[in-house]
Amino acid sequence: MRKVRLRSLLAAASLAACFSILRDSFPIARISKPQKCGSAWIGFSTPRNRSPFSTLDESGDFLVRLRARSYSVAMEPIATSIVSCSKCQADQPDGATECVKCGIIFAKYRPLVSLQRQKESQNNSRWVSLAKEWLVDSDTSTDSLTFAGRVALFLLLLWWGRAFIFTPLETNYTGESFLHLINLPFHEAGHLLFIPLGRFMTILGGSLGQILMPLVCLGTFLIKTRDPFGASVALWWTAESFMDIAPYINDARAMDLMLLGGVTGKETDGHDWNNILTMLGWLEYDHRLAHLTYNLGILLMLASLAWGGLLLLKHYRRLSP
Repeated sequence: MRKVRLRSLLAAASLAACFSILRDSFPIARISKPQKCGSAWIGFSTPRNRSPFSTLDESGDFLVRLRARSYSVAMEPIATSIVSCSKCQADQPDGATECVKCGIIFAKYRPLVSLQRQKESQNNSRWVSLAKEWLVDSDTSTDSLTFAGRVALFLLLLWWGRAFIFTPLETNYTGESFLHLINLPFHEAGHLLFIPLGRFMTILGGSLGQILMPLVCLGTFLIKTRDPFGASVALWWTAESFMDIAPYINDARAMDLMLLGGVTGKETDGHDWNNILTMLGWLEYDHRLAHLTYNLGILLMLASLAWGGLLLLKHYRRLSP
């Protein structure tokens, strides 16, 4: 009897499990509680919760639904960067370990390049500091009387330099100025000084003499007396000497300038720059060379005034308490 009951219970449990599986697999309509509408009772059916298989087609074609669908993914192009070789400047793909053209190994060459640049930077800074020391910092004067004298001389050179700079070359203003008489002895001494070096250098020595003399003064002020302001004045004199030579060069073909003996170049065998440019074959370029020389003198004169002004400013600051 007990065995019959046990078998009945097992069968009931099996049926219940099968019913549960079928209920979850297929939708079964559920009738909601009927509601009264007028004299009739109307029931609304609501579907049960849909199972995971509810997306299947009612025809039961499982293979159609489960078949993988094709898709595409948009891929962005990968950008490759191009670098240049530090030695031959040939283009290299990013990540290359050696140059495809000259064959250097980047890992070994790049440290050498950085080391060379570091040394060059140190050398440049060393030259800058050395120039600053000799041209500016060596002036330690704190005397107010010296400062007043420097200011007066600077204003004189500024006024005189303005006249030289803004007066055209063709007027021969420098050749007729008072400084021309100062340059003349050094010009003539230059001819005598360069006689041992031949005729060409003897002729050129006159112009070299009047330029070398202010340069010697500049070096003496900087190295021996350590007077940068005096050196700036000597640089101004050097600039004026270049501007004094320019009309002489400009007259190489015309030879209309009055020479030291009271005659022109036409009345003699020519003058210095007529002979120099004729020997070089540059006589047709006399005007261009003259303006080049004059403009060089203008640049040097502006540099000397800027240098002197800077030194005066530092001198004034040293006077302040």
